[in-house]
Amino acid sequence: MESNREFYPILLAEDDPISRRLFEKILVKEGFAVTTVENGRKALDLLRQQFFPIVLTDWQMPEMEGPELCRAIRKENPDRYVFIIMLTSKGSKDDIISGLGAGADDYLTKPAHYAELVARIKTGIRILELEKSLKAAADEIHLLSITDPLTGIYNRGYINERLPQEIRRAKRYGRDFSLLMCDIDHFKKVNDTHGHLAGDAVLKEFVSCLTSVIRQQVDWAGRYGGEEFLVVLPETDQAGAMVVAERLRETVRQCETNVQGCTIPITASFGVTGFSPREWKENVKPEALLQQADILLYEAKQAGRDQVKGRLLPVP
Repeated sequence: MESNREFYPILLAEDDPISRRLFEKILVKEGFAVTTVENGRKALDLLRQQFFPIVLTDWQMPEMEGPELCRAIRKENPDRYVFIIMLTSKGSKDDIISGLGAGADDYLTKPAHYAELVARIKTGIRILELEKSLKAAADEIHLLSITDPLTGIYNRGYINERLPQEIRRAKRYGRDFSLLMCDIDHFKKVNDTHGHLAGDAVLKEFVSCLTSVIRQQVDWAGRYGGEEFLVVLPETDQAGAMVVAERLRETVRQCETNVQGCTIPITASFGVTGFSPREWKENVKPEALLQQADILLYEAKQAGRDQVKGRLLPVP
């Protein structure tokens, strides 16, 4: 807990200069980084520029009082939790309930006792640490739900969820959009000849080849089903997508998988399509793009495999 204090900077909103200096002195002595302001309005403005996980706020202040600041923080920081301690000379139960109802997590009656102030902040840090661990667990569960367990890339569910979003984004900002569908050639023969463990190894090696070529944080790949994969190329025109597909095809040809002393070569076929928002006035349906890519993939297979076939989605 002691080593975590540097990760929990404190914002103190207190209009009384003597109290403000006293609180700051106590907290700095305890090893906390403290920023002070003299009213709730300045506290809120600062929070909009910099995140503070812990806020100490006086109840009665000019321009914006403590309860109003609490409500504003809860409204403006829905994704990152702020632990708020209300400092008040109001000691009645109704006042305490009112402060907690406004969004405060805890309260401290002024004049505050040194040890009690530190103890309340330590409690806040424990709660923030718990919140952080719960969020990390939730993020991990979500990642597992959208990830193909064998290859580690996105699964069909994620494709169905994100592809429409990517298309809408391309339309909104007027950016070219492309995708390619690819299929490992003669994959059934790999399973029949070498077994499913060898097939799994081929799938993983194939995905490794794909992800080594596409742009990180921009392009993304997903397992569409079986040995079929989808690569989404935002802000990429048809010519650029064909270059990417050819590079992928060549990269895959240079990959091979060794299973129990047996070398298994890999090739793949690619269907490339997309659209230009400048030509499309109507909405583009994900199903239309996927169907077009599938048709082109079939053409690549019919042409002898280890091929790339591409066409833009026809404008209606």
